[in-house]
Amino acid sequence: MVSLAARARLVASAVGVAMLAACTSAAPMVQPTAVSAPAPDGLEEYYTQEISWSECGNNLECAEVTVPMDYDEPDGETITLAVKVFRATGTAQGSLFVNPGGPGGSGTEMVESISSYFGAELLRSMDVVGFDPRGVGDSSAVRCYDSEQLEEYYSLEFDLETDDGWEAYVQALTEYGEACAANTGDLLGHVDTVSTARDLDVLRAVMGESQLTYLGYSYGTFLGATYADLFAQNVGRLVLDGAIDPSLSYTEVSTGQVRGFERAYRSYLEDCLAGADCPFSGTVDEAMAQTVDIVEQLRDTPVPSGDPERPATDADLFNAITVTMYSPASWPSLTSAVETLLDDDGSQVRFLSDYALEREDDGTYPEDQGAFRAIDCLDYPVELDRQASLGHAEANEEISELFGQALSYGEVGCATMPVGSDAVREEIAAPGTPPIVVIGTTGDPATPYEWAQSLADQLESGVLISYEGDGHTAYGMGSACVDDAVETYLLEGTPPEDGLSC
Repeated sequence: MVSLAARARLVASAVGVAMLAACTSAAPMVQPTAVSAPAPDGLEEYYTQEISWSECGNNLECAEVTVPMDYDEPDGETITLAVKVFRATGTAQGSLFVNPGGPGGSGTEMVESISSYFGAELLRSMDVVGFDPRGVGDSSAVRCYDSEQLEEYYSLEFDLETDDGWEAYVQALTEYGEACAANTGDLLGHVDTVSTARDLDVLRAVMGESQLTYLGYSYGTFLGATYADLFAQNVGRLVLDGAIDPSLSYTEVSTGQVRGFERAYRSYLEDCLAGADCPFSGTVDEAMAQTVDIVEQLRDTPVPSGDPERPATDADLFNAITVTMYSPASWPSLTSAVETLLDDDGSQVRFLSDYALEREDDGTYPEDQGAFRAIDCLDYPVELDRQASLGHAEANEEISELFGQALSYGEVGCATMPVGSDAVREEIAAPGTPPIVVIGTTGDPATPYEWAQSLADQLESGVLISYEGDGHTAYGMGSACVDDAVETYLLEGTPPEDGLSC
């Protein structure tokens, strides 16, 4: 059986969701000086536009920037991008643009919490610029299902080994895609990463920067590498943390994540079994088998969660496991949730599942929840081929009994969208740029370490930092070695030695 809820997020953003502060009216800022890099032909009005800033929180300022919906038709329909800046606490030496990942992560939300994990000297010396990419958040955004529809959608399960189950699955995904098209309009076909990279160059210009200084997490590494490939002459200091290999196909990505989450969960189990209160027992292999047994039991008999209409299911436990693999700091939460689950209380598992799906206590989901799929589907060309999908899922199950099936079949969601991709998945070299720092975490579940190695090798100027540890991404996560190397590069321009191990 395959659940839509268990596969709602194959790649999550590298930072937690923060509360979005509303912008309030204030005196506009003085405009920055003009940039030295020329605007591409036909786009001068976007590159030279004046933007009006307003205070929108503690040391935060907000603005909107206009860009063409379709860069091939710059005189056509326009969209807006929401921008939020955490102003330098000292004298700013420039702007640091950030992207939290996703795809579909909100940069405006990210900057609200950066003081908790960005270095103090970095915050003193740079304005940190977060933006909601096209399709996301407070920018012109993708709209698909409302919260009530999503609640029903995520409850669906399908037996894909039967003809009826496969047809029902394809039909459900097709209806979802049709809702995205109806509620989003033409924008749905223009939220690809190349367009977002072109937006980023407009943002660089209107912020008065001749070169881009950028820190991207997870999907944000693909955005950063794409930018470097398109605008090598405008590249300044780029750091790509939790790297994606741009040459991989959709199914290759899912297989990599199956391996990554299997490896991460085994690391969790090893840590859990070494403690005093682990709900599992025996060896790591035995604890893996116990986990699979629990999932299968939940499939047949959900556990009460305190809400009679929402017991904890197998999909909820899977969501709880995957979301807590993003940070070892979350492992105790999973241990506690499984302990209470075995005591016939699924409330903690359900809580973690809701967190993974970004469901609020009142049952609402983010309005832009469809951006994740829309962006992916424009970046990855796929075909609807049942036998190929079943074969791929079976191969993934050989890698991981726990994650193999659940992290498969995502290509069907793209094949049934009313917009598709003609993108070519290939290596990115980005010749002619300054050093681009790529960071890989050896135990990263969502963007496996091998992807960082591959991207650093592909980039003509790639410099690899390896973090020996668990969790998704490394900068700001507690490694002084990583933090010092990143901040020295961003502030002083001195890159770390290629192959630095932390």
